[in-house]
Amino acid sequence: MERRSFLANSLAIGFSGHTLKIDQTPQDEEKIIVEKFRTGQPHKGKVLAAIQPHNDDVPIFAGGTVAKLIKEGYTGYLIRTSNDDHAGRGKTVAEVILNNERDNFKTAEVLGIKKVYDLGYRNHRMDNISIQELRGRLIFLFRMLKVDTIICYDPWGHYEENPDHYITARAVESARWMAGSHHDYPEHLDAGIEPHQVLERYYFARGPQLVNRIVDITETIDQKVEANKVIVTQGPGGNSGAQLKQQLAAKGKKLSILGENDESANRNYIKHFVLDMDSQRLRGVPSDREVGKPYQLEWAERFHYIGPRESKLEMYIKENATDK
Repeated sequence: MERRSFLANSLAIGFSGHTLKIDQTPQDEEKIIVEKFRTGQPHKGKVLAAIQPHNDDVPIFAGGTVAKLIKEGYTGYLIRTSNDDHAGRGKTVAEVILNNERDNFKTAEVLGIKKVYDLGYRNHRMDNISIQELRGRLIFLFRMLKVDTIICYDPWGHYEENPDHYITARAVESARWMAGSHHDYPEHLDAGIEPHQVLERYYFARGPQLVNRIVDITETIDQKVEANKVIVTQGPGGNSGAQLKQQLAAKGKKLSILGENDESANRNYIKHFVLDMDSQRLRGVPSDREVGKPYQLEWAERFHYIGPRESKLEMYIKENATDK
């Protein structure tokens, strides 16, 4: 069977890590975990960094999860690695950059993110930069912010055509463990910034991917819709619903699902076309509704999740150590 598809013929039962698997081959040991919304802010005191090359990446692929984790107590930060200078609307390059910057800040506000860090690399040219430099900047941020959890593109995702995506992802993965070393950038220690290794990762992708976590975003789907709606410079959201409504009206037609005004048209377009009938399926990526359907969820996002792991020594001590 195809291990790298989220359709693993698995039935997940809760967030506890117990998974009932059907028609699995003996060598297929990957578990599909369903992560549900948790009340009472169980993650209070933890820090989340959502990292994206462009201002529409996190909102499309992980906006619901970011909003969910922040509602559960995380303090969130948004790191954008490019300046989006060649993506979206604007008469000049400078205007495009400014429009994207404004949209990026609006997205952060909608998702409940505390602060935005823009690193400013040229759009679609990040394979021409020093990945060492990008890694060093990320290490500084991970240490300074004491990041516990990151959300980003999967550094092992397949068939990714955009260099900004895979360069960012690879820099993030190397930076998150190097941030925990005393030997890398020791001058940070003299400035009072201690080593801090990021232990938890939610990685998303635009194509085939090893998926082992399904996150229920039903509780935060409206925030995800709004996060995509405020991005009017680029991406599939913004004013697309109002524009479609106007185009149909010019032909004497209408879609009742779009509602009676531009506001409802934009919201409903994103919710029912971008996140449900999503054109991303042309890449083999299922819509948010399709992701949740096998797990009896209305809306869900999928990830390659990697969390903290005990060493064999730690496990052995836990199982075998006795009191004197």
